[in-house]
Amino acid sequence: MNHQDSYKQKLVAAADAVRQVRDGDMIIVPTGVGEPPTLLTALSEQRRDFKDVKVAQILAMRKYGYIDRDTAQHVRHVALFFGGATRAGGQEGWIDFIPNYFSEIPAQIDRGQIPADVVFSMASPMDAHGYFALSLGADYTMAAVARARAVVLEVNPNVPYANGHCHVHISQVAALVESSEPVMEVGLPKIGPVQEAIGKHVADLIDDGSTLQIGYGGIPDAVVMQLTHKHDLGIHTEMIGDGILTLIESGAVTNRRKNYLPGKMVATFALGSGKLYRFMDRNPALEMHPVNFTNDPALAGQNDNLIAINATLQIDLLGQCGSESLGHAAYSGTGGQSDFVRAANRSRGGKAFIVLPSTAKNDTISRIVLSLSPGTHMTTSKNDIDYVVTEYGVARLRGKSAKQRAQELIAIAHPDFRAELRSQAERIRAF
Repeated sequence: MNHQDSYKQKLVAAADAVRQVRDGDMIIVPTGVGEPPTLLTALSEQRRDFKDVKVAQILAMRKYGYIDRDTAQHVRHVALFFGGATRAGGQEGWIDFIPNYFSEIPAQIDRGQIPADVVFSMASPMDAHGYFALSLGADYTMAAVARARAVVLEVNPNVPYANGHCHVHISQVAALVESSEPVMEVGLPKIGPVQEAIGKHVADLIDDGSTLQIGYGGIPDAVVMQLTHKHDLGIHTEMIGDGILTLIESGAVTNRRKNYLPGKMVATFALGSGKLYRFMDRNPALEMHPVNFTNDPALAGQNDNLIAINATLQIDLLGQCGSESLGHAAYSGTGGQSDFVRAANRSRGGKAFIVLPSTAKNDTISRIVLSLSPGTHMTTSKNDIDYVVTEYGVARLRGKSAKQRAQELIAIAHPDFRAELRSQAERIRAF
């Protein structure tokens, strides 16, 4: 049977495709816009027909019908990272949460620690050799494809066919559905004066020829917007978005001075505009790879002058970052922050930046604190922290004593809280 005949044989309606799922199954779904809306809508419509089915994903973009407290015994979400669609359910306890390092999810799937019975994913159209590209989220999905009993793809002509290790052959697929809606677009975050000030502090410390990992958010994108005059930047990141595309279009990114995979941009998932997705299509300068490749600190750290830029919610005077919860209340997840902080620390000339506004709630709460709030999920440890940046300046913590760290961090706290922080530190002899 040729590839086209096999394709036609496996092409079914979405309502039939979801019957590949059995009671008790774990369905693995890619990060972000790699989630297949037609399949997940069909699953939602039939959710009461199932029992104890789980849908695991690192970042859900839409609140599908199955994300529902009242039917969680039928189909429930398992978050590997919380976002707007899942945060409330996680805080209320009817959405499950699996702690993880993003880079290690493929290994957890391979070892059976995270089951992978079925894969639901968006995919590009099939090429002449029978291959689809899971270009929007290679992440942990490729590991799940290797383990799953059934792989179900939603084929959409608006999904780019990217290079790299992100391809699935028709022979690996149990069922296909087709859709033609535009891939979900995610615009650049809003950048205000605080984010712009932080961005300038970071940008001033990034040299020509550096390789960048840039997380999602207003502050990382504020950094990007101030790098367009740089030269010969490289990209080795987990997420490729419109901020990076802006750098590419400005001519700042050439990848020429990368010593690891020179000439190539590397990412594991995409989150941006239709313009970005079109840029990715068959682009020889870009490769999409699984996250155990892109985020492995030992591999990413082979890039000299690796710059990691990630945000946190709160940091204590020892340098411990709470980036994923507000006290006990889950907010996001570890994601790739720890992966790339460690990668930058391994890199010759590397710099790991943790960025945050100095305050929250209209300057009424300091984000720099004596101790993390009780129950806070600690993300970047005191042993890994390097640069911390607020709108008031830069603290370099790596190699500093506990007292020196307290001094550095208080110096970049909001002026209204510095005296209080100093008094608190003195009471416990930490200053």
